[in-house]
Amino acid sequence: MTRYQHVLRHLENHRYQWLITGVAGFIGSNLLEVLLRLNQKVTGLDNFSTGHHHNLEQVKELVGEKAWLNFSFIEGDICQLEVCSNACRDVDFILHEAALGSVPRSIQDPIRTNESNISGFLNMLVASRDANVKRFIYAASSSTYGDHPALPKVESVIGRPLSPYAVTKYVNELYADVFARCYGMDSIGLRYFNVFGPRQDPRGAYAAVIPQWVSALIGNRILYINGDGETSRDFCFIENVIQANLLAALTENPQAVNQVYNVAIGERTSLNQLYEAMRALLLDKFPRLRDHKPTYVDFRKGDVRHSLADISKASKMLGFEPTHQIDEGLKQAMEWYIEHSPSEKEKIDASA
Repeated sequence: MTRYQHVLRHLENHRYQWLITGVAGFIGSNLLEVLLRLNQKVTGLDNFSTGHHHNLEQVKELVGEKAWLNFSFIEGDICQLEVCSNACRDVDFILHEAALGSVPRSIQDPIRTNESNISGFLNMLVASRDANVKRFIYAASSSTYGDHPALPKVESVIGRPLSPYAVTKYVNELYADVFARCYGMDSIGLRYFNVFGPRQDPRGAYAAVIPQWVSALIGNRILYINGDGETSRDFCFIENVIQANLLAALTENPQAVNQVYNVAIGERTSLNQLYEAMRALLLDKFPRLRDHKPTYVDFRKGDVRHSLADISKASKMLGFEPTHQIDEGLKQAMEWYIEHSPSEKEKIDASA
């Protein structure tokens, strides 16, 4: 039995009170779905600045009315300490996903990014400390590696940040470490590498590459690739991120606490390879994509050229074993996006 299977079995037989910040977002709503399926009690906090009501509605539909009764929602902003304090009351574990993501957005609006990602993060730490929360799990970021050129990325070696967003995520790690030293607070940071999967928003100027591209392909629109397409990333399917969060929350290894971990699969995929894989998966459903070609534009400010994670620390300390490689993850993601694309949804509604 893997460590993750052991954790899932434990949760089937033990009920805890969880708080998920950013619960209406992509990662938050997927964490909510899994916890409700495991009969856990969950409080969710979101201000809908980047999350969506329809994500919560989809979770409710998937888990059913009975499981949904275990969920309570607070609409509020982590930039307000009182809101954070109310949300943390009687909570065992916190999964802190709320943040303003996106490197380009942080370059465009560094003040708002700082308020949410640093001031809001500090509010959550203070509220968690005061509520005597068992453990605080937070979304860190691979952007913390900055301009350090070495591959694969190892947790103990970072470079200079390349964007305001990267600065905020590094400061999160510093604050979590200080709260451990000053107040004895248990926390674990998870440095996500290019997470993707169902419910990731394809809309808006700051959409992540996979949902943005699948939307363009399904809609037969121009698809832009920044640079020459040889930029590479360690793309990580959402199921692996869920595993990392639950392992971190429930680890019984005292040496694993107050650490940061890479969360990825340890494989590198170029943007050109990603494009071809996505197009191939959609080709049967959308034959017009046989002639589709991407449009190459300038490199994007603040982006690193290559990213690849060393996941040995998470494997050794937490028992992390990715269950979904990129091909399997892309297949599941494409199926979801096809089903929820406007044209396909209209067909399903009409047949119903």
